[in-house]
Amino acid sequence: MKILVAASEAVPFCKTGGLADVVGALTHRLGGLGHDVCLFLPKYRAVRAASLEGGMAKTIKVPISGGFVDVGLSFLHRRGVSVYFVDYPLYFDREGLYGNAGKDHEDNDRRFALFSRAVLEGAKAVGFKPDVIHAHDWQTGLVAAHLKRHYQDDPHFAGTRCVFTIHNMAYQGNFPRAALEAAGFGTADWSADGLEYYGQVSYLKAGLVHADKLTTVSEAYAREIQESPDRGFGFEGLLQRRSGDLHGILNGIDLEAWDPSRDAALKRRYGPDDAVAGKAACKEALQREFGLEIRGDRPLIGVVSRLDYQKGLDIALAALEPRLDRCQLVMLGTGDPSLTEMYAALERRHAGSVHFHRSFDEPFAHRIYAAADLFLMPSRFEPCGLGQMIAMRYGAVPLASKTGGLSDTVLEEPREGRPANGFLCAPGSGEELAEALDRALAAYGTPAWDARVRAGLAADFSWDRSVERYLALFREAAAK
Repeated sequence: MKILVAASEAVPFCKTGGLADVVGALTHRLGGLGHDVCLFLPKYRAVRAASLEGGMAKTIKVPISGGFVDVGLSFLHRRGVSVYFVDYPLYFDREGLYGNAGKDHEDNDRRFALFSRAVLEGAKAVGFKPDVIHAHDWQTGLVAAHLKRHYQDDPHFAGTRCVFTIHNMAYQGNFPRAALEAAGFGTADWSADGLEYYGQVSYLKAGLVHADKLTTVSEAYAREIQESPDRGFGFEGLLQRRSGDLHGILNGIDLEAWDPSRDAALKRRYGPDDAVAGKAACKEALQREFGLEIRGDRPLIGVVSRLDYQKGLDIALAALEPRLDRCQLVMLGTGDPSLTEMYAALERRHAGSVHFHRSFDEPFAHRIYAAADLFLMPSRFEPCGLGQMIAMRYGAVPLASKTGGLSDTVLEEPREGRPANGFLCAPGSGEELAEALDRALAAYGTPAWDARVRAGLAADFSWDRSVERYLALFREAAAK
């Protein structure tokens, strides 16, 4: 198939979170299977110019705000994928992909309206005629809307269908009404059946309304966003009406990027057969590096997370502190300033038991997964989550909230022939989290713990099955 992927981030070029990991791994797998895959990304300042050396560049005219602007396209070919970067320095040559210093860029409506239109004009300019456009999250919701509204009679896109993937319903791209006209839409789109959302224009809704097929990143989350206002954020009625087109497809992880037997960031590499010794060496190395007590008899709890309300780490603090005489905590996270100070204060109060790393550091994240005995994900909601899968691949036992993709992948009791591999608690409940921590700490060092470790190491979190589900959906959409 000819598959055009539109996204606002993808590894290894630009990243703020799991979206980049998913887009990078999925496009690579599709290209590796022999499909003709074309990925469009903004050319942010964070995209190193050196990585584009040798690639062709051209200029295209993109309609926006009633006129046209000249936009550059840079190109490279990587791991079976043709990657095009939309180069418009006024919008993308700045610090931060979506914001800086804790604030969104004020012109995100114009930035991603331009990007969405440039994706379609860019495909025409380079002669790529897709069977399917796979668009990701609100930043590309307008791609689906433009395809239906403005390119329905364009022979270049005859037969092209759009699949729109929701990575997190909490991020919606809601802007003042003026953004509608600036993006090239009119009063016909300002309605409950169009792009209007409680007096604003929603770029997420543009994708939900106009894409031919919808996906989200786990089966449980696909159910939750239809059933609960807390998860659907006002779109649950629309999603119920489109339930026949909505599919939950669990994300995978990149098994090449996350492989403890080949991970250059680790003090000692290891595989399933020598995971006990390998993890012990990595744990001691991390304890020495950050001045923690060298304690093999106490479980080391790892956290790699954004610091925000969704992740439930405010609740976790009260459960963790009284138990630091029985465990240690190593945490990597950036985000909410109040949460940052709360965990910095915890580190000051418990020197020797807590290390809090307050800047993003990819190699250090790898070392946490390898050193951790228990990996904590107390999210209030979690569409999929990758951390629990990575943790299990590195031999760490996850303790997670029973929500979204966490409940699809973490089992405290055997289910449908799958063994227990972690611990679960109700989302948003400090009391249940504390009880789950007690169960985990009591199990540490026992045969039941070892069985959970082995179950995690044996689990298959590759992209293989998920890629086949995406391809089946792409074929179904293209056949319409």
